[in-house]
Amino acid sequence: MDIKSFVAKRKSELSVLAKSAPLTPTLMIIQANDDPASNSYVRGKIKDGEEIGFKVLLNKLPTTVLQDELLKEVEKANLNPDIHGLIVQLPLPKQIDEKVVKLAIAPAKDVDGFHPLSPFTPCTPKGIVSYLEGEGFLFKGKNAVVLGRSDIVGKPMAKLLLSKDCNVTVLHSKTSMEDKRAYIKMADLIVVAIGRLGYLDHSFEYKPSAAIVDVGINRGEDGKLHGDAVAGLPVALQTPVPGGVGLLTRLALMDNLMEAANNELRD
Repeated sequence: MDIKSFVAKRKSELSVLAKSAPLTPTLMIIQANDDPASNSYVRGKIKDGEEIGFKVLLNKLPTTVLQDELLKEVEKANLNPDIHGLIVQLPLPKQIDEKVVKLAIAPAKDVDGFHPLSPFTPCTPKGIVSYLEGEGFLFKGKNAVVLGRSDIVGKPMAKLLLSKDCNVTVLHSKTSMEDKRAYIKMADLIVVAIGRLGYLDHSFEYKPSAAIVDVGINRGEDGKLHGDAVAGLPVALQTPVPGGVGLLTRLALMDNLMEAANNELRD
């Protein structure tokens, strides 16, 4: 199943759950940037919520907001029992410490999964694994390569794949090209998230049965969006850019929001 069809099917399932729920799962987005990509992503989250039957609220702050002021808004949302999920849209203005803000979000409402005590799986890794499971990918004992070691994608992706019993190798900027080629040649699953247009190309060798998940979003000279992998590599499955992992990430956020609301009912 292509990703758009998978997401539509899962949204339909969440919509059924939302209609029967005793409360409306509600997400608060705090945004303090005017980044075009962030604006697009926020619009997408609001659209997802409307389609499913969730409530998504946007608290848009000026880019000049001070850290203490933003933290007050975070605390208001933390204390509001009608808000089940809270995210602070990245990137943040230079005068604000991203780590401080992430730690200020109540773990029970941290549906992005960034807080070290959050009960939720980070959205991008969760969305990727859910899709691959739907495609029948068998994780146990498979060789998985993660290109990139960011706190948002690379590290949590590796951790989640380990929990699925994969043999996980994380490649990064200090890994030699010789080693990169060797690990990629043996990989059953490659997740690339380094922000370099077309990094994975036909110069690498791949297993014909491999799956490539492309997390990269890069603006090309043609003005269009491209991934970290060139299209049409000789593998069994390759996710597209655009219309790929971004949709899975937003879907996982809605999954986490539903879980947060259910947790609220149980408390």
